[in-house]
Amino acid sequence: MAENQSDAKPAETFESCLDELETVVRELEGGDLALERSLELFERGMGLSDSCRKQLETAESRVEMLIRKEGKLTAEPFRPEKS
Repeated sequence: MAENQSDAKPAETFESCLDELETVVRELEGGDLALERSLELFERGMGLSDSCRKQLETAESRVEMLIRKEGKLTAEPFRPEKS
């Protein structure tokens, strides 16, 4: 059965993933959870963490600085200065 586009879950923003991940971590750190609930939260947290990581990697690849080298513009990965 093919999934309709209207049934597709919209992509979560980085901010919403991070907010939910923080909520999951707080709940796990609170303790007093049933084993099944702990496993559900852990699984959700891992998925959210993976989503955040992928979104950060995508953003990092998009952030490029253009510099002139020998009269040509070349793309170079953005490397912020360490403070």
